[in-house]
Order: sequence, then C-alpha cells, then structure tokens
Amino acid sequence: MRLTAHTDYALRILLHVAVDPERLVSIAQVADAHAISRNHAMKVVNLLGNAGFLETVRGRNGGFRLGRPADQITLGEVVRLTEPNITPADCGNCLLQAACGLSAILRQAMSAFLAELDAHTLADAAAGTRLPFLLGVPS
Repeated sequence: MRLTAHTDYALRILLHVAVDPERLVSIAQVADAHAISRNHAMKVVNLLGNAGFLETVRGRNGGFRLGRPADQITLGEVVRLTEPNITPADCGNCLLQAACGLSAILRQAMSAFLAELDAHTLADAAAGTRLPFLLGVPS
C-alpha cells in the first residue's frame, strides 16, 4: 500500500505538533523542518484544521496545535481523511471486473490495513518519534 504525499505530509505535521502539543507551530516551521513547500503545508494544515485534528490560531503570533488529544486521534481517521478514494487497484476499468476473484481479496487486504491503522493513535506514533530538532534541543 502506497499512500500519497498529501497523507505523508498530514502524518508528518500531526507528529510534529504531537511532540509538544501545547506549543503553537507555524506553517514555515513545519515546511522547513520537513522539506514541504509552504503551499502544500498550508493546504494540509487547513484540511486537518477543518477536520478538527488541528486548532489554528490566526494573527501575528498565530500558528496551530493539536485540536484533540493525540490519544484520541487514530491513524486510520487521518488516512481516511486524506485518502478519500483509497483503493489498492483500479478495478473499475478492468476487463475482469464482473468475474474477478482478486477484487474481494484486495478489499479484505484494504480493510485489514485500515483496521491496523485504527488500532493505533497519534500518541502511539509520537511516543516512538524522536525529533529533538523540533524542540530546539541539539541532537
């Protein structure tokens, strides 16, 4: 299963803020730290903010932080938000679609993949993440 760059960025941004959930982070900070264009970072933060994963604060000293506790955000929720049409194969344009034994197997595999992500929270991922440069600590 390969996730899009959009999902990758969303997960990176959420991990970035989960390391220090009370601190406001700016678009520039996450874009620079993760080598993401500011435009892409802004789009992802906007999506995550509208979905309630992030709280955004406007103004000169604004930024964003987690909108919910990290232990209440499942990785499956984030992937479903950022990959709304997640499918392992393009069965819709396949000659074998009407009588294919593979499509059911792929659906089961996708269900298992998402179930595994649903079993883990952002807090689980953040607990295993060591990002001292995010907090200004020398590595």
